[in-house]
Formats: sequence, structure tokens, C-alpha cells
Amino acid sequence: MTAPMTPAALQAAVQAATTAMLPEHLLLLGMVLLIVLEIVGRWQRASLPLALAVVAAAAVAAARLSLADFSAAPFPGHLSVIPATLLAKAIVLALALPVLLMARGEFGDGVADPRGPESVSRHPNISGEFTILLLASLYGACLMQSADSFLTLFLGLEIMSLPVYVLVLLAYRRPQAAEAALKYLVLGGTATAMLLMGASLLYGATGSLAMEAFTRAVSAGGAADPLARAAAVLVLLALFLKGAVVPFHAWAPDAYEGASVPVTAYMAVIVKAAVLLAAVRLFGNATLASPLLELVAVLPLASIIWGNLAAMRQASLRRMIAYSSIAHAGYLFYALLGAPAGRLQAVVFYLLAYGLLNLLAFAALPPAADDGQRDRLDHLKGLFHRAPFSALLLGMAMLSLAGLPPFPGFVAKFLIFKNVLAAGYTLYAVLGLLGSYLGLYFYLRMIELMFMSPAASLSGEGSSQRLALGASLACVACLSGVAVVAVLPGWVLQHL
Repeated sequence: MTAPMTPAALQAAVQAATTAMLPEHLLLLGMVLLIVLEIVGRWQRASLPLALAVVAAAAVAAARLSLADFSAAPFPGHLSVIPATLLAKAIVLALALPVLLMARGEFGDGVADPRGPESVSRHPNISGEFTILLLASLYGACLMQSADSFLTLFLGLEIMSLPVYVLVLLAYRRPQAAEAALKYLVLGGTATAMLLMGASLLYGATGSLAMEAFTRAVSAGGAADPLARAAAVLVLLALFLKGAVVPFHAWAPDAYEGASVPVTAYMAVIVKAAVLLAAVRLFGNATLASPLLELVAVLPLASIIWGNLAAMRQASLRRMIAYSSIAHAGYLFYALLGAPAGRLQAVVFYLLAYGLLNLLAFAALPPAADDGQRDRLDHLKGLFHRAPFSALLLGMAMLSLAGLPPFPGFVAKFLIFKNVLAAGYTLYAVLGLLGSYLGLYFYLRMIELMFMSPAASLSGEGSSQRLALGASLACVACLSGVAVVAVLPGWVLQHL
């Protein structure tokens, strides 16, 4: 029989649990304060600054705990933190800051009615609703990084996903938003069902819901139990659906196009980062065996090829970014083929570079009279002659996402394919590398439109190409991060 804990031991356990979940506690505190502001009905303008302060504090707390090599298991078997976990949380939270800065100019100043740009409805509380939902989603994203069991992983995934379904609809500026949110909801529910079915089968095969049981099931040296392998396949397919990997990608182009710019940026960067980091934690030190090996090789490869090919035909910037995101999901899941020792480092560096450059592209997107006009690639024609600052930042983002040196996207892709080659999968590495070259066309097409085409004729209020203050601050923040990653990639890798 276990002896009861002494008051000193109990106090130490409570203190360790509080410290381990400090980023989550700060986000929860922020949500409570924002809800109070909404109920009181005053100081709505303080919603975005308060959310920025809370997310920044949570990111700093996670980073400081990581640097202090803090480790704890406040809920043994279900939730624990190690320095790598805390670093993942810090990166996810830090990438959310530019999203909040971009939202400053998107919400609260008037929302275009989908019936036409001339009809504008005022919604002064939209920033409060946006920040509450965003912080709730971030709470789930952080919880996923600490999960040790499928119970915690499921809770984190749903807490992250449910607010995003609403965010797609929130302050919608386009008639496609409702349809996009419905598609995202239905396919997100499908992913949840697949994850739960996989966890149930895994429990039936192993008697455990711990992530270690999944790691053993996918490992080359693990037990060849067909039930456990089927469970692992279902869980992997659920992650593919959440990460928008072909053929589970159908929700992404519509959701990205229908949502507002900050929400699209959030889905493209934060949601993808949370899912991939959780996948790396789930796979642990496993060396993949069939049938997981073929799934991780073939479907991400198809995602790389199809994402790049489909992006070439898009006339909408956000749909193009969606298909680009599908291709990048392929590169990221390809990292699971690599040796376990370098898997986490490659994924974190890729997510850092990819996230900063995607956020920079969204933040630098010039304004327009209505959201439909803003989203058209034709709107970028001759942008360098009208708004050189926006054009240069967008050009830098496109060249880096294409993986061209000396931009950080080149180093990120190099790490992924180097690890795949080191693991002995030469054919898959070569095919993936060839598939990545397909993306050069549409990224360079953006450069051609901005720098080598005559300026598009703009009229009305859309003729102003000046970025809002929030978007400008987001550009500066992203540009600072890109400069560090580009100039000091070795230093960044040493700290990952």
C-alpha cells in the first residue's frame, strides 16, 4: 500500500505541476480575462494587446524552462514535459504573435458583407471573440506537445481544432466561408474518428493507451500484431488528414481561401506545426517498418508532387498557398523516414523557417478594396512599382519557400533530405527532391508578376497599398526571425 504524501512532498508536487504547465496556465488566464472583458462590455480595444502580452509571456516562460533543462511529469503516463517539449511550445507560441499582429488591421474596423464590398457591417467585439478562440486553440496545441497518452493527445487535438472551425467563419468577408468551414468541420471530424478508432484498436491489442505502445507498433523491431499495425495505420492517416497530406487534403484549399488572412496564416503555420511536432513525439525513436514505412514514403511523395502541380494552376493566392502547404506537409512527414536522432531537429528547423516565411508572405500582402480582389494573383501585378517594400518581402518569402539558397528554406529542405539519405532511403530522397523542383514554377511566377509585369489598375479604396500598422509590425517580427535563421543556421540548430 502506498504511503500518503507528506505536506512538503505534496507542496513540491503541486509546484512542479504548476511550473510544468506554466505556458498553458498563462493562456488559460488570458482567456478568462478576455471573457471578462467581453462580459463587461468595455475596453474591447484592449483585447488584442492583452492577447499579445499573454502569448508572449507564455512563449517566454516555455523558452526559459527549456533553457533551464526543466523536466517534470505532473500527470504520469498522460502528460510530461522535457526541454524539447518546452522548446516546441515556445516556437508554436512565438509563431502565433505575428498572427495576432496581423489581426489588428483585419478585425474590429468593419467587416465586409459577402453580398458585396459596398455593404459593411460593424462588429466592434470581433477582436475579442477572435483572441479568445485563438488562445483556446493555442492551449490545445501546447497540450499536444506534452501528451504521453492518446487520451491527452485527443484532448489537445480537439481543443486546438474546434476553435479553428469557428475562426474560419468569424468575421467572414467572402461567401465561401460557410462552405469552407463546413468542409473543414466534416473532414476534421473524420480525422478525430480515425484517431479514436486507432487508439481503440491499439488498446485492444496492447492493453495500453500510452504513446509508447504506438511506438512499439510502428517500430521495425516491434511485435507483428496485425491489430496493432492496423491501429498505427489509422492514427497515421488521422495525422495525414490534419496535416493536409494527399489524398486527405481536400479541405485545405477551400478553408484557406474562405477564411480571413490571419486565420489562413494560423491554419497554414500553427496548426501544421502542432500536428507535425505531435507526430514526431508520437513516433519517438521508432525506426519504421511496413506498412507504415510505405505510407510515410508514398503519400507524402504524392503530396509533394500534387501540391506543387496543383499550385501552378491557381488564380487565388490563398489557394496557391494551400497547395504549397500540402507540398510542404509532404516534406515534413518525409522527415519521419529519417534516423530518429535527427528527426526532431530537422522538423523543428523546417517548421521555424517555413512558419516565418509563410507569416511574412501573409503580413506583406497588400490591402485591397475587398477580400476577393486582394486574394487574386492579378492584384500583385507590378507590385514592386506600387509598394516596393511589400514586393521585396513577398519575393523573399517565395524564394525561400522554393528552397533556393541562401534563404533558410534551402537549409530546411537540405536537413530533411540529408536525414532520409542517411537512413538509406536513397530512391525516396531523390524522388522527393525532384518533386520539390516542380514548385519553382509557381514561386517564380509570383516574382514575375510582382517585378516584371506592368502595374495592375486599382480603383477606389483598394488603391492604397500601405500596410496597416499591425501588418507592418508582423513583417518586422518575421523578418527579424528570418535574418537569424538565415545568417546563423548553425547556431539555431545547436539550440534545437
